[in-house]
Amino acid sequence: MSDTKLVHHWIGGKAVEGASGTRGPVTDPATGAVTTEVDFASVDEVDAAVAAAKQAYQEWGRSSLAKRTEILFRFRALLDANRDAIAELITAEHGKVHSDALGEVARGLEIVDLACGINVQLKGELSTQVANRVDVSSIRQPLGVVAGITPFNFPAMVPMWMFPIAIACGNTFVLKPSEKDPSASVKIAELLSEAGLPDGVFNVVHGDKVAVDRLLEHPDVAAVSFVGSTPIARHIHTTASANGKRVQALGGAKNHMLVLPDADLDAAADAAVSAAYGSAGERCMAISAVVAVGSVGDELVAKIKERAEKITIGPGDDPASEMGPLITAAHRDKVASYVSGAAAEGCEVVLDGTGYTVEGHENGHWIGLSLLDHVPTTARAYQDEIFGPVLCVLRAETYEEGVALINASPFGNGTAIFTRDGGAARRFQLEIEAGMVGVNVPIPVPVGYHSFGGWKDSLFGDHHIYGNDGTHFYTRGKVVTTRWPDPADAPAGVDLGFPRNH
Repeated sequence: MSDTKLVHHWIGGKAVEGASGTRGPVTDPATGAVTTEVDFASVDEVDAAVAAAKQAYQEWGRSSLAKRTEILFRFRALLDANRDAIAELITAEHGKVHSDALGEVARGLEIVDLACGINVQLKGELSTQVANRVDVSSIRQPLGVVAGITPFNFPAMVPMWMFPIAIACGNTFVLKPSEKDPSASVKIAELLSEAGLPDGVFNVVHGDKVAVDRLLEHPDVAAVSFVGSTPIARHIHTTASANGKRVQALGGAKNHMLVLPDADLDAAADAAVSAAYGSAGERCMAISAVVAVGSVGDELVAKIKERAEKITIGPGDDPASEMGPLITAAHRDKVASYVSGAAAEGCEVVLDGTGYTVEGHENGHWIGLSLLDHVPTTARAYQDEIFGPVLCVLRAETYEEGVALINASPFGNGTAIFTRDGGAARRFQLEIEAGMVGVNVPIPVPVGYHSFGGWKDSLFGDHHIYGNDGTHFYTRGKVVTTRWPDPADAPAGVDLGFPRNH
């Protein structure tokens, strides 16, 4: 099509047209039409991006903190001024409603804010006179070239969980965004360049497994950050670690919300609908399983159903829409299969969102809201990360039974409890096996200065993302022990014994 937009790589401070001869389609999820084509990188093109980053590191890695943060402050201002434009790109390619896309940019801005003040996190330590005229200091230094591999569901926010901290610490960065919605990453690259970031410090290569595998094995890539599904996270961690790289690989989730009998059920129902169906359920922190304790299940399900039926589904650029389409038709069909097969697996289908269409946009990737009750733990809808607007409700007789059910899940990303009982909430915080916990907060995504990350099959690697863990991941420690002779002392001569501390 003559009006199809082309998205190119960003290497060495400029757009670079792909040379592999391979491109991928990008669709408007609301219409199903292909609106964009994106270049797919070959091994040589990935190598060119890494080479540009390696060359830029020679200066950037030695640059002052003042220079780095000055550029990041300018980038933050540009990002703020262009948040609507970035949100429009997200809506056009991902499908989420504009307000949701704006929220994504705002959460990314939080990490840029953190990076602008990175000098506090990079402060070293000094111990003086640990022995006669001996001082010991600890410092943190950048790694070199680092890479980020990011998912389709947050094409602006997740990259901003990575590169602002990485480049603030003195590293250079190669981003491989999702090929399903690539435009936001290129817009960000343009803004970084406009802010004065030196050429090669931030690079973008688009593509598929060819590009990913090359980054995982490239000898000049020191570390890899990844957010995506658990099987891919496991592969990223195994492969990159085997190639001697530092890895943080955030995987999938099946986040539970425990609702105790004393909870405010209206607040719990509001939270469940927001957390399960917001962004069409395409987020790793979505609540996809509610565990109702005791006798509250029937009333809670009725309240969730009442609210879910009122959600307006439509194109993301329509201000009246509260939920948009799914990213692709194939993903929509996969999500629908969990609902269509639920009754046969013992679930009570309270709401069936399959077959939903929007008038005038019949070819869009639409699905309605689905609600499944009395879901057994053996059902596929419970066991798998669906990544769509499907909420499972399970029943437990006691708090202890509910906690045991949640802890039996192989995932441990986020979880929440709804209760008025402070003692029960405190127990839950300590006993639950998950990396992020909400108390009457359904989506406990930490603010930028606390780190994000799960447990068990939701995280591979030792470091969580952003916050203090982010700074530690993108730097390595060095300890310097120093002795300066006193000018008044005569030379001590040679001593072949072990150095004395006193």
